[in-house]
Amino acid sequence: MFEKFFSLNKNEQNVIKNIKKHIEILLKASYIFRDALYRGDKSIMSDIPELEREADIIRRVLIAEIYEGAFLPFLRPNIFRFVEIVDEAMNVIKNASVEYGHIYTKLDTIKDECCKIAVLNSQMIEMLLLAVDSLFFKEDLREKSLAIRIYEKSIDEIKFELTDKLKGLELKDFWEGKLLSDFISHLSGVSDVIEDAGDYLNIIKISLK
Repeated sequence: MFEKFFSLNKNEQNVIKNIKKHIEILLKASYIFRDALYRGDKSIMSDIPELEREADIIRRVLIAEIYEGAFLPFLRPNIFRFVEIVDEAMNVIKNASVEYGHIYTKLDTIKDECCKIAVLNSQMIEMLLLAVDSLFFKEDLREKSLAIRIYEKSIDEIKFELTDKLKGLELKDFWEGKLLSDFISHLSGVSDVIEDAGDYLNIIKISLK
């Protein structure tokens, strides 16, 4: 199936497979995060740091494969950056999962909005995975890129609703407020990182012309 792109050597085929595997790990983490929010069960979040370590191993393998000669030199910096952005998204989800463990009892009044954002985050990552296939197999990226931007805009709108609700929330002290603010920032920030990743796929596409 790789013939649809261009003639790929073994390293390049492995890079594409590992890029997809990297995103699939991110997607799995987003599903766990989403399910933990719906159930209000912080114990489920404990699987996310292990997935982050797994993703980091894949990232290091990808970097090594690219250094060993996968893809033409002019493509490598943008592929490197795409891999790093996916890794950043994994770090953001992990940070949000850790913060959730400290403030989950305070989320009752904003649980619906948080769950909506978590669902949209997963849908964005699903679309990013489809976009990778579109790029490497010479399909049209435009619809996937547009969908990613629409998801991100929807999350921004929900974040504004959350901000209003947070104003009336009773908090124990400054640190509890900071943890809650950081949690919301990381939860909604996943979409910003995924949007950046989608933009880099478009940059890579332009480089191929």
